[in-house]
Amino acid sequence: MSTDLGTPAVLSPDEADRAVRLAAPRGYCAGVDRAVITVEKALDLYGAPVYVRKQIVHNKHVVSNLESRGAIFVEELHEVPEGATVVFSAHGVSPEVHRQAEVRSLKTIDATCPLVTKVHHEAKRFAAEDYDILLIGHEGHEEVEGTAGEAPDHIQLVQGPDDVKNIEVRDPSRVSWLSQTTLSVDETLETVAAIRERFPELLDPPSDDICYATQNRQLAVKEIAADADLVIVVGSGNSSNSVRLVEVALEAGAKASYRVDDASEIDEAWLDGVAKVSVTSGASVPEDLVEGVLDFLTERGYPDAQAVHTAEESLIFALPPELRRDMRAAQSAGK
Repeated sequence: MSTDLGTPAVLSPDEADRAVRLAAPRGYCAGVDRAVITVEKALDLYGAPVYVRKQIVHNKHVVSNLESRGAIFVEELHEVPEGATVVFSAHGVSPEVHRQAEVRSLKTIDATCPLVTKVHHEAKRFAAEDYDILLIGHEGHEEVEGTAGEAPDHIQLVQGPDDVKNIEVRDPSRVSWLSQTTLSVDETLETVAAIRERFPELLDPPSDDICYATQNRQLAVKEIAADADLVIVVGSGNSSNSVRLVEVALEAGAKASYRVDDASEIDEAWLDGVAKVSVTSGASVPEDLVEGVLDFLTERGYPDAQAVHTAEESLIFALPPELRRDMRAAQSAGK
């Protein structure tokens, strides 16, 4: 005779305490969304192949998906056949790259994030006013290379507070700073404070260079990390803002934090003794990769995720003007 009276099973203490929190906002920012759509629309309009200089955004799944549709990613323009169509990535390029494209008669579509373009304009303005410009960022990052190329005779890279002692300027009263848009807000402010200690007349950019999406994602991860046993950040290893989210989570109090490209990279051992898991993603991460991580946790007995909202994002950037022009022309021609 069955003794099952339909009463729910009693959860073990570990299961009862389990919780999953999901950062909001997370994932795609307006600049990334614009860049990815730019390549998709270019493929639709011009047909494959469409060449892209560098990764359009720093996410291997996004790049792989676009490759499957006919995009060809190259490191430099000499790999692009003369006269072909090439898209510049969201991270921006220097004037020298534009010149090389012109020499090779390439049809260019500039998908540089407008917030990065703003930093380029600031670099040109400071240089025109003959300031020494201290660019806070990471050596070798495409965005840093593009910004530095706007005023190479005026810009020197500062990678953190430890670099400040080595700065040499022509006139301590004419020094300004700019930064890569995807840095840790706290770390950047620490570097700026160290620079200002050496150069009290340091001139700030007209607005913060750390982009709104980077700031929002860092604030969101602080909110969900404070009492978390584990924070999982979805994002690729070459994504500066994703890597920063791991650092911010740990600084905010998370007992552990790891970055993964997708759920397949999660180590089961990370969940040993873990009750509270928080999840977020970098600004170039499609939402389906986050859903894969949540499914992974559900399959291992964790409850549905609870979203923690810290900001609302509604910004949308228009597609590059050269692409919009060709789309209008094609529409008018009845294609």
